[in-house]
Amino acid sequence: MNSISANLNIMIKASEKASKALIRDFGEIEKLQVSKKGPTDFVSNADIKAEKIIIEELKKAKPNYSILSEENGYDEQKDKKNTWVIDPIDGTINFLHGIPHFAISIALKSNDEIISGLIFDPIKNEMFYAEKNNGAFLNNHRIKVSKKNQINDCLFATGGKTNNEPD
Repeated sequence: MNSISANLNIMIKASEKASKALIRDFGEIEKLQVSKKGPTDFVSNADIKAEKIIIEELKKAKPNYSILSEENGYDEQKDKKNTWVIDPIDGTINFLHGIPHFAISIALKSNDEIISGLIFDPIKNEMFYAEKNNGAFLNNHRIKVSKKNQINDCLFATGGKTNNEPD
């Protein structure tokens, strides 16, 4: 097991607590209320509830840190050099369609540099996290970048929306 910072431990606990609500809501997806932020941006009460849980946990531990969250925007506090960055459901469209490919994302930015971050998939119970100068891990096991250096030998995937509509 690796040694993690107090801040990363706070992030882990917040994501685990929020994941319980997300799993419950995912099981009752047809009952969720959904609204639209824009042409392709949906927000559900599950997003709002998970974000609230995460913010409460982070503020309880570090009340002076600023927060940048997807649903609430920027909340500047006394400590302007440290900012939590939160996406309560990365993959909202999947979540809303009952597709089990979504995650909680939390990062800590210090002096305009991301120094730690995590992505937690509550369905698969996979916790990816990394800290500056400490490496990257999946469920407490170190992970490394492939040694492949030719694009033809590599495998990668991406997903996301495209928006061809003008702003």
